[in-house]
Amino acid sequence: MIIAEVVRSGFVESVHHGSVAVLGGDSRGDVTRPIFPRSSLKPLQAVGMLRAGLAPRDESDLALIGGSHYGEPLHVRRVRDILEAAGLEPAALRCPAAFPLSTQVRDDWLRRQGGPEPILMNCSGKHAGMLATCVANGWPLESYLDPGHPLQAAITEAVSELAGEPIAAIGVDGCGAPTHAFSLTGLARAFARLVEAAPGTHERRVADEMRAHPQLVAGTGGDDTVLMGAVPGLLAKGGAEGVVAAAVPGVGAVAIKVEDGGQRARTPVLLDELRRLGVEAPVPAELILGGGEPVGEVRAVR
Repeated sequence: MIIAEVVRSGFVESVHHGSVAVLGGDSRGDVTRPIFPRSSLKPLQAVGMLRAGLAPRDESDLALIGGSHYGEPLHVRRVRDILEAAGLEPAALRCPAAFPLSTQVRDDWLRRQGGPEPILMNCSGKHAGMLATCVANGWPLESYLDPGHPLQAAITEAVSELAGEPIAAIGVDGCGAPTHAFSLTGLARAFARLVEAAPGTHERRVADEMRAHPQLVAGTGGDDTVLMGAVPGLLAKGGAEGVVAAAVPGVGAVAIKVEDGGQRARTPVLLDELRRLGVEAPVPAELILGGGEPVGEVRAVR
């Protein structure tokens, strides 16, 4: 079903189809078929690491482990610190080499003739957390991305329990780590469980640190960082292929999948669903530019 439209100069230029699962409101589309939430899984994976024995050197590192960082100096330094505390070097990372997600940071890096590195990849915080968990348990490091590895088995169990349903399939994410398929309803349910969990639990620790340190979850100008900075109590995490999930304690949770995988429709639809739940987010509209000037917007459709 259509969940968003692109309006340019007063005319509908294109539309985005998708599905929206809402706990505490009205869901739309097919919210029961399995999807790969991609990086929206990271908060759940972080819970799995804690359950498996991860002991963060600094509690706020959970925001980075559960996030998709922009490769800013703060992020890279934090990843190095997590690895160093575990007695490891960046060479232990098995995520692919990449450039920073931040355009400005990437351009600065290129001007210094820097090349892609695994530590710059947006998932390196998650991978550092996985490695630290392996060190804490004495598990093999080289094979930590294997779905049959004890670490990944523990994470799979945690993801399924939080989603409240079996895992339909396990694939390989862009970073090389296993990624789990389940329903949008399960994704919304999992995010609700994180923010509604009792203080001090693994679930609540991840939610609290992500909300307290949104700059570590994404980066300057990132949707997750801006949204959590603007809405008290909101936990939000986007993923590739048009996925985003969010929850506010005592209010509800939302999980969105844009069928064409486009990212620009996610935030307008999320903001619309949050407003319907009574949560206002002072975030600018997703604008369409022409000649460098606003000529339209992406807006949610009911």
